Amino acid sequence: MVASVRLLSTVTLALFSCFLDVVSSRRDVLELGDADFDYLATEHETMLVKFYAPWCGHCKKLAPEFEKAATKLKGIVQLAKVDCTAHSETCGRFSVSGYPTLKIFRNGQDSAPYGGPRTADGIYQYMKKQTGPDSVHLKTEEDLQTFINHYDASIVGVFSSADSSRLAEFLKAAGLLREQFRFAHATDLKLGEEYGLDSEGALLFRPPRMANKFEDSVVVFTDYLTIGSLRRFIRDHIYGLCPHMTLENRDRLRVWDLLTAYYDLDYHHNTRGSNYWRNRVMKVASKYAGRGLMFSVANKKDFLSELEDDFGLGASDGGELPFVTVRTKLGHKYIMREEFTRDGQSLERFLDDYFAGRLKRYIKSEPVPERNTAAVKVVVAESFDDIVNDPGKDVLIQFYSPSCPHCKKLEPVYRELADTLSSDPSIVITKMNAVDNDIPLGYDVQGYPTIYFAPVGKKDEPIRYEGVRELKDFLKFLNREASHSLVFSGSKDEL
Repeated sequence: MVASVRLLSTVTLALFSCFLDVVSSRRDVLELGDADFDYLATEHETMLVKFYAPWCGHCKKLAPEFEKAATKLKGIVQLAKVDCTAHSETCGRFSVSGYPTLKIFRNGQDSAPYGGPRTADGIYQYMKKQTGPDSVHLKTEEDLQTFINHYDASIVGVFSSADSSRLAEFLKAAGLLREQFRFAHATDLKLGEEYGLDSEGALLFRPPRMANKFEDSVVVFTDYLTIGSLRRFIRDHIYGLCPHMTLENRDRLRVWDLLTAYYDLDYHHNTRGSNYWRNRVMKVASKYAGRGLMFSVANKKDFLSELEDDFGLGASDGGELPFVTVRTKLGHKYIMREEFTRDGQSLERFLDDYFAGRLKRYIKSEPVPERNTAAVKVVVAESFDDIVNDPGKDVLIQFYSPSCPHCKKLEPVYRELADTLSSDPSIVITKMNAVDNDIPLGYDVQGYPTIYFAPVGKKDEPIRYEGVRELKDFLKFLNREASHSLVFSGSKDEL
């Protein structure tokens, strides 16, 4: 009996502690409204404001991450929220048109839209960079060493004096790019001499954790300094031969054709082990430099859900060895099927096949239906080109999710539309499960159902359907956009 009481007390205390943590995180998010927004916002040098609606699903998903970030940023950056259903005047004043909308405020003034990740750690890292000066003033060699001995890369401008016109331009660039990169400056040319900079310019220091023998750890910028030229310099050199891809920088890296080796990478706790495989990737990468492919490494655990969804790979694939994928900027995907060998030979064979065009693209696709005789034709990724991109037919395609209630509601209307046009040999009404099939380039599917029309002669410019989802509205749209006069199975009164 005593043991049971003690156990109950322990559980009760644990639950109470969890409750206090939740309440505390919520209190760390400041609630603002029409009556007090201007008054309270001006009290904070830097503030991230979430404009939301209580019914919004994306807002509900963001809420716990936002609250965790608020607790981590307490005393550094204030996080706040505004319920736009209750405080429409404030939301209207800041042109909030969708939910959630996140904006950065400085001393109460709308400074910039928030463009960072929407995870607690991502918000924390992004907003932490928004504090302090745009560029740190370094006065001594010790200041410089402290600044560049950092987890991330560093850009340091070196100038002859505080009145230098190039310094003014450097500071403007730092203000524009501070959310992505770390900036510092010195007004003593001696600080640059050791690194090969004997006049005004800038130095890019790669992170010490990623030091290697295949590239320089410092890159010198000596061109005429403008915001544009410095931005290009950073873009071309910041990532080096083989960057560490994270959830925060992946979108910036994927503007290139990108090879990624995924493994148990952990630069916080095992730098040597992380670099063991990275150095092997870099050895091979150095042989293929300049051929239009960027190389990267990533923590497999961070990307498990993406790898499963996009490549059909699971946590056990590769074992302790890296597994390698290529994702091109056009969305084409390839997987290295051979085991990653320590001498790099398997990676070289994979790259030789890739550049020679011998690799088969990986396409996530359901099986092509053996029979496809219903009025609404089923499209899968493997059959998309054959059906939707048929050069002789107009095609309406609905991207849906099997669990979406709106898709289920649309189903009888969509089927009736297909039946109505079943006698028309020049138009096809189709649907594709967008969860279990790759969505082709050119089709932006963020929610379900999403409907596009791919007309004859304009397959690379599909038209998004934004109208009412009723039979007569679909028919009016198709009658307007189709490459031919529609042929109806029944009466033409539908129009």
